[in-house]
Amino acid sequence: MAGIGFELRKLLRKDTLLGLLQAYVYAGVISSGPWVLSIVGILIVGALSHAVVEPNVLVTQFQVSVTYLIASSLILTGVLQLAFTRFISDRMFEHQENLVFSNLNGAFLVTFAAAGMFGLLCAMTLFSGFGVVYRILMLSGFVMLCGIWIATILLSGLKRYLAIVVLYASAYAIVVCLALLARPWGLEGLLAGFVVGQFVLLVGVWLLIARQFHSPQFISFDFLRKGVIFPSLMVIGLLYNLGVWADKIMFWFYPDTSTAIIGPLRASLIYDLPVFMAYIFIIPGMAVFLVRIETDFVEYYDRFYDAVRSGGSLTHIENMRDEMLYAIRQGLLEIGKIQMLAVLVAMVTGPAALKALGISELYLSLFYIQTVGASLQVGLLALLNVFFYLDQRRIVLNLCALFVLGNVLFTAMTLKMGAVWYGYGYCAATFLTLFVGLYLLDHKLGRLEYETFMLQ
Repeated sequence: MAGIGFELRKLLRKDTLLGLLQAYVYAGVISSGPWVLSIVGILIVGALSHAVVEPNVLVTQFQVSVTYLIASSLILTGVLQLAFTRFISDRMFEHQENLVFSNLNGAFLVTFAAAGMFGLLCAMTLFSGFGVVYRILMLSGFVMLCGIWIATILLSGLKRYLAIVVLYASAYAIVVCLALLARPWGLEGLLAGFVVGQFVLLVGVWLLIARQFHSPQFISFDFLRKGVIFPSLMVIGLLYNLGVWADKIMFWFYPDTSTAIIGPLRASLIYDLPVFMAYIFIIPGMAVFLVRIETDFVEYYDRFYDAVRSGGSLTHIENMRDEMLYAIRQGLLEIGKIQMLAVLVAMVTGPAALKALGISELYLSLFYIQTVGASLQVGLLALLNVFFYLDQRRIVLNLCALFVLGNVLFTAMTLKMGAVWYGYGYCAATFLTLFVGLYLLDHKLGRLEYETFMLQ
């Protein structure tokens, strides 16, 4: 994310209200623009298809199919995402940018092979009773989404962020247009529009990276060599994505909260939409997260380790440590403040929003607690980001394991306790993980100088 921090610092140096506003808007667009565009695109397709696609259940089947594609592709590629990110980060620190593009292609080949085999197995077993066109489209969409998640890793190394957002917007505009044009073909037509849009997005992102990084080889697999691949990061990536989706998956397959939609795919009508609405309210927190953690913290982080590497005085090193600690506290405090405001706005606008969407106000309490949980997840994301900067992989691994275990156990308890408690499992798991992480961070920063020198 260093490239984003560089751009934000340029805006903040203007030292004007307009510069500050630009920085926060820029951070909000970069952090949330792509996924907001994708979700809104899928919702638009669904909303505009109900009057044309008959029966209407086909629209729901399309949206649920896409949701499963996104969830499964994120979990599968979680194994490689962080490990590959670390490899690219290390090579760029060593000024070996010539290895970036060739290894991206190697990562693509590995990802496509794994996703293809897994998707083909599912197509031949779980979806054996479906038409060939549907199975081919699901397999194609799954493979391309896996590639998109890997390619997105490199986007932070580019400085053409607005071009990236435009690319996402263009791709999902294509999804909407093609899906609407193909509505007469029902479920397969809607899925075809989605798959073509993902293909455009994948090729566009690949071309952006190809123009930025030049490699003498077209494909290489250096990222798989022993000593440059970190197994702990592979486990962390898998666990974090499982933690994010665990409660959703449990609600999808718990009989009392779910409905069969298409084949083995189920959805929770009482849980899914409040969750989506809650995530909309974390956009301000994500903007603050980028502005504060990726500017103030990173600035003093760089100064601390520059002082260590260049033989700075102990007093200077301790001062930089203290500034890092202050930046972290201020960043987390600002995230907390902005998300408290977001929760209040959600409480004020919630009844009207549910009414406009034709949802019973009985779901209000679930929407409120999901908004609180999503807000806590922004703080957890910021915390994990700090630990990654400090290269505390073992701590991050333990926190992600706690997140998964807590989400599964607490969600299972709330499912048994009844509808009044729905959503509290995810919120409790996020709060527990964040609380433990804050304690560990405070302890780690108190020993930072000692561990920095003694562990070398």
